[in-house]
Amino acid sequence: MTARIKALVAALLGASSFTAAIAAASTDCAQFSPNGRPPVVANAKMRAATQELCYSDFAVLHSGVTHGPLWSAEHLTAAHVDDAKNNTRTNRFFPERKLPPGAGAQLADYKRSGYDRGHMSPAGDRWDKKGMAESFSLANIVPQNSSNNRRIWARIEEAVRRLAEQSGDAYVVTGPLFTGRELQTIGETRVFVPTQLYKLVYLPKRQLAFSVVVDNTATDTYAVKTVHELEAMSGLQFPGIPESLKDKRIGGLKGV
Repeated sequence: MTARIKALVAALLGASSFTAAIAAASTDCAQFSPNGRPPVVANAKMRAATQELCYSDFAVLHSGVTHGPLWSAEHLTAAHVDDAKNNTRTNRFFPERKLPPGAGAQLADYKRSGYDRGHMSPAGDRWDKKGMAESFSLANIVPQNSSNNRRIWARIEEAVRRLAEQSGDAYVVTGPLFTGRELQTIGETRVFVPTQLYKLVYLPKRQLAFSVVVDNTATDTYAVKTVHELEAMSGLQFPGIPESLKDKRIGGLKGV
């Protein structure tokens, strides 16, 4: 591991806490989170250089240390999912200009990296042209194993869409997990490669909340986690989800 990567890992795992304003929920993007309460970075060591980005139909908390999202939140309705079926995918990835210089990933970072540009809030969930275009911001993207992205992760995304249709609506948070100190990076920007990916789903009408976690490898398996388990793994808290639901667990996702 190079000295620069070691320094980046140290910044991620050992940075001093930032002000409370960084951890506080922003009202600008509140519509994408249950009860207007977005995820909070509970682990002070992860707060360094974070910036919330509010798009037309999803929100992102971006990290200037990992050079990618820590979470991406969306509120899907049955109507949104239906409209998304007829929306045209653009595939026009772009670096996020709202971020400070050097904070965000660049297109060149992914070139010949061996990784897909993996959406957190999926392009397949976007129900209008503006949201579709915005979803290709690299602020909503992480380096993802290509087999994972195109197989099991795609099936998980589709299963969540079905749940949103059947349940009327769903609040969904998607993001990366970084486990261990020997973390891989890609490109000159040193974009951190997640060791795992997570997707948290809250179905308010069914009073059900759960998460799934997948290794960022060519795997065909996933793990079902409770919300409390994901909070412990991720260093995040999800205050919009009732505490009474955070220990419930489902058996699995249909069709995955």
